[in-house]
Amino acid sequence: MSGVNLTNIIKKYGETQVIHGVDLSVEPGEFCVFVGPSGCGKSTLLRMIAGLEETSGGAIRIGSRDVTKLDPAQRGVAMVFQTYALYPHMSVAENMGFGLKMNGHPKDEIRQKVDRAADILKLGDYLHRKPKALSGGQRQRVAIGRAIVRGPEVFLFDEPLSNLDAELRVEMRVELARLHREIGATMIYVTHDQVEAMTLADKIVVLRGGRIEQVGAPLDLYRDPDNLFVAGFIGSPAMNLMPAHRVEGGLSVPALGAGVIAPPVPAHAGNDLVAGVRPQMIKVIEGNSHIVEMTEALGGVSFIHAATTGQQKLVVETRGDVTFPTGAAIALQTDPEGVYLFDRQSGHRLR
Repeated sequence: MSGVNLTNIIKKYGETQVIHGVDLSVEPGEFCVFVGPSGCGKSTLLRMIAGLEETSGGAIRIGSRDVTKLDPAQRGVAMVFQTYALYPHMSVAENMGFGLKMNGHPKDEIRQKVDRAADILKLGDYLHRKPKALSGGQRQRVAIGRAIVRGPEVFLFDEPLSNLDAELRVEMRVELARLHREIGATMIYVTHDQVEAMTLADKIVVLRGGRIEQVGAPLDLYRDPDNLFVAGFIGSPAMNLMPAHRVEGGLSVPALGAGVIAPPVPAHAGNDLVAGVRPQMIKVIEGNSHIVEMTEALGGVSFIHAATTGQQKLVVETRGDVTFPTGAAIALQTDPEGVYLFDRQSGHRLR
């Protein structure tokens, strides 16, 4: 079990730079998730760790070894891709043990390692089946099993659940969390789905434009975002972000239609501000400052989509089966302690 350290990692394609001096430490045994929008550089960074992309600058260390210039096979990593990449003419056992067979490992050793991986992944009853006789989730488990039998220092996952339907994604998230607990290996996982990131990670790395925006435990990022991007990206539904400005006694947030809100406004804050409020921190009260556009009633929770006359859209989370008809007039209220403040120009959090 080894950690991964990235020091000033740079990636260029010709004159175009896509990774800008990334520094990151992944501790041994940690489940680290790279998350961000499409094109942010998360898969490129993962492929550089794997050795599938050359590094234009900086250093990559796995454990005590500098692997920056090493071939993928020498790095002690195993990668699981979005596509299963299974051999259709081979059985599950043959697919899982193929890499060891090609490297000349004894048959008894291969069988022992395949059986152990199959036991961990609950694939023991499927070892003699061909991939076409498996579900999508089972095929992905075979691909993960192929990585396990190699006994790598670090597991790398590149959006492994994106081809699965919603129900299977939930099931496989649970399987991956259990797998990490059982084998205790270092895992680095790429996804664009922040729900996956929140539920799986020990550490989340939020990327944008080839740079790290913030690193931290899932709930730390949720509760204490450093900037507007992280605040709007982490959380489902996303944080409501609204124009605001200082007034005597606190903060004016026209989108809330609630007069003056009195959170602590730092003395160094300017007047061009953004207020952020999580959907669950807003209450529906009697009034007519907002119009309901839609209610998503999910049973235990409802999401009310409302808009002001100025067309500022807000999402409100309510518990239970509370619903409002489309076009209904409501008003909204929030607890000042639940308001986050950001500088509009820099995007930085004001604390």
